[in-house]
Amino acid sequence: MKKRYRKSVFVVVYCKTKKGIEYLILKRKLHWRGWEFPKGGVEGLKEKIFTKKAIKREVKEETGLEAIQIKNMHVSGKYNYKKMLKDRPGIIGQKYRLYAAEVKKGKVNLNKNHDAEHSDYKWVSFDKAIKKLTWPNQRKCLKIVNSWLKK
Repeated sequence: MKKRYRKSVFVVVYCKTKKGIEYLILKRKLHWRGWEFPKGGVEGLKEKIFTKKAIKREVKEETGLEAIQIKNMHVSGKYNYKKMLKDRPGIIGQKYRLYAAEVKKGKVNLNKNHDAEHSDYKWVSFDKAIKKLTWPNQRKCLKIVNSWLKK
């Protein structure tokens, strides 16, 4: 079986509040434990691989929130999984593209069934998000989006 990378998107979800910009982070429970922002594989169904439609779908699926503005950050990367995942045979890691998505702050609707990816969420400042995120590549992506938002 050929080893390959899963195509995916990283989506830094944010909202603008009176206190400033807040970022949405999700507590991961499927495949590993820790904090991340919404991300996921892109499906080749009827959507083109990396479109605003695909990003909106991913944000809606993972959070229940509607993306009102999407920005392609023109950043990509890849990483290998720490272990092989039973539900992803032949996949050794992910290649991703980075997007930012603005939403209206609201209650996040996590799919709480037994195979849900996330168990909790938080709206946090940049400083708190950068400390909570588990993986260095996501901290790097958050810094890129934060710098863009501060312009």
